[in-house]
Amino acid sequence: MSLIFLLVGAPAVGKSSTAKALARRFPKSVHIPVDDLRDMVVSGLVYPGADWSAALVEQLRLARKTAVQMAIDYSRAGFNVVIDDFWDPASRLAEYDELWGLPGATRVLLFPSQSVAEARNLKRAGAEQTTDYIAEGIRLVYSSLSPEIETLRGAGWQIVDTTDASIGGAVDLILGLVG
Repeated sequence: MSLIFLLVGAPAVGKSSTAKALARRFPKSVHIPVDDLRDMVVSGLVYPGADWSAALVEQLRLARKTAVQMAIDYSRAGFNVVIDDFWDPASRLAEYDELWGLPGATRVLLFPSQSVAEARNLKRAGAEQTTDYIAEGIRLVYSSLSPEIETLRGAGWQIVDTTDASIGGAVDLILGLVG
């Protein structure tokens, strides 16, 4: 049975690095970064911010729909699939609902402390403007997620605290969820 993982979280929590490392643990796997699908838009790309325009919502829906179809197709071909995306407080990632009826599908919220996410952002930051943009994204996501953690857990999300975990340690925690 092929596994499908959706790894989400705030900016700078290690989603892409963890997703790549997780995919590498399998002999046959694919990593689907939703940001890369969105970056395929050559002209008119809209970035998330405090206000979500109709154009942004449509671009996210299209990228996520593509990621879901890719995950299903690769899984049917015997690949383990790891999708990485950011936590979207607007849609609550309902675009992925089709996956949750499939055997072996697991949704994971990477949730280190907010201060760790902020420190990681500063460590990896390039331009100050990018740092500020990501910092605002971290604040927005944590303010929407923090009061909902238990609700998400009850809805089938696996909450993985990576505050003190390396990338390899985070992968071990995730693999422990599927035994």
